[in-house]
Amino acid sequence: MKIKRIRTAVVEGNFDWTFVRIDTDNDFYGTGESFFAPGLTCIIKDISEIILGEDPRNIDVLVYKLLYASSGAGSSAGIVINAISGIETALWDLLGKYYNVPIYQFLGGTYRDKIPLYIDCHAGEHLERYNSVLLPQTPSWSKQANQQQDQKKELPIRFFGKHHEQYTPEAYVASANKKINKGYKALKFDIDIPTPYIRDHFNRTLSNMEIKIVKEIIGAVREAVGWEIELAVDCHWRYSVSDALRLSKELQEFKLLWLEDPVPPTNMKALKQVAQNSKIPICTGENIYLKHGFREIIEHQAAHVLSPDIQKVGGIFEGRKIADLADMYYLPIAFHNISSPIGTIAACHVAAAIPNFLYLEYHGDSVPFWNELVLPNNKSLIENGFVTLPKTPGLGVELNEEVAKQYAKKSEPFF
Repeated sequence: MKIKRIRTAVVEGNFDWTFVRIDTDNDFYGTGESFFAPGLTCIIKDISEIILGEDPRNIDVLVYKLLYASSGAGSSAGIVINAISGIETALWDLLGKYYNVPIYQFLGGTYRDKIPLYIDCHAGEHLERYNSVLLPQTPSWSKQANQQQDQKKELPIRFFGKHHEQYTPEAYVASANKKINKGYKALKFDIDIPTPYIRDHFNRTLSNMEIKIVKEIIGAVREAVGWEIELAVDCHWRYSVSDALRLSKELQEFKLLWLEDPVPPTNMKALKQVAQNSKIPICTGENIYLKHGFREIIEHQAAHVLSPDIQKVGGIFEGRKIADLADMYYLPIAFHNISSPIGTIAACHVAAAIPNFLYLEYHGDSVPFWNELVLPNNKSLIENGFVTLPKTPGLGVELNEEVAKQYAKKSEPFF
C-alpha cells in the first residue's frame, strides 16, 4: 500500500476548516484537519511530496520525514506544524480503516466512552466567522448574509478595538443560560474585552476600572449559574505578570476552573511566576507546538492545566505523547479545539485514551451546519455536553462532501 495523492479542501465555518485527504493506490483513504492559517493549503501541497509513494502505515516515520524536510522552514513550530498535524490525523484515519479498528485502539484503548466538553461562550456575543488572519466576515450561512457584505478589512472590535455596549454582565449571563439550557456543565468566557477605561492597547496593563468591569461580569455569571457549573476565563495572553496576578486575585472568589493564558507562554519563567502566585489554576497550551514545546512548562510546573490543540500541536500521536509527559507531573489536559466535527472527533480519540483528560473545547455552536458536516448525521454528535466516542473504524465519522461543497471556500480547491 502506497500513498498516491494528498488533497485539501477548505470549508467556511466560524474559522477556515482545512481538511486533508490522503488516498492510496489500493483505494483506501483518510481525512484529517489542520488548524487554520494563511497559506496553509500551499504548505500542505508542498510538503506532501515528501511522503508520496510511501507506506501510510509508517506514521511516525512519515511525520519524522516531514519534520526533517521542513526543518529549514521552522518545523519546530508554526504553520508547518499545522499542516503536518492534518496530514498525521488523516494517516491515522486511513490506518484505522485499513485494519478495521477505531483510532483509540492504537492509542491503548479507552478510559472513557463519553467525552465531556466545555463550550466557548466568547465575550457573551455570537461569534460568526473569522478568516485565516482573524478578520471578521459575514459568512454565507449567516442570517445577515443577504443584508450586508463582508465587513471592511479592519481589526476586529475584540482585538485592539473600541468599547462596545454588547460587553455587559447581562450579555454574558444570557449567553451562559443558553448554553446551560443545551446541557453544558462547563463554560468558558473571554475577558480580554475593550472597555472605556483601557490605558493602552499594547503595553499589557490593566486599569483598576478594567478589572472592576471584568469582576462584575464574571460575578454576575457565577451568581446566575450557581456553583454546579464550571467556569473558565480566557485572557488571550494579553497581560503583564503583575496585572495578571491582580486580576487573578480579584476573580479567585468565583472558584474558576482556570485562568487561561493571562501572559504569553513564550516566557516560561514569567508564566511560572503567575502560576506559583495565582490562587486560580493557570491554563496554557494552544500556542505551544510539539512535545518539546511543552517539556519546560511541564517540568517546571509553569501551568496547572495544559491545553494542546491536536490540529496544530503535531497531531494525534504527538498529543498522546504530551499527555503522557503531563501525567508524570499529575497535570490535567483540556484540549483546545476550534475545529469542525472532523478535528473534534480526532481530539476525542486522544481524550478517550489518556487518564489525565479533563475537558475538550467546543467552538462550533454558532455554525448551523456543524452536525451535518459529517456522516452519519442521523443524530447530534453532541448530547448534553458530551460526545459519544464512535466505535467504527478510523475516526468513526466521514466528511459529508455534499454539505462541505455547499460551504466550501471558493478561492481554494475542493479535493
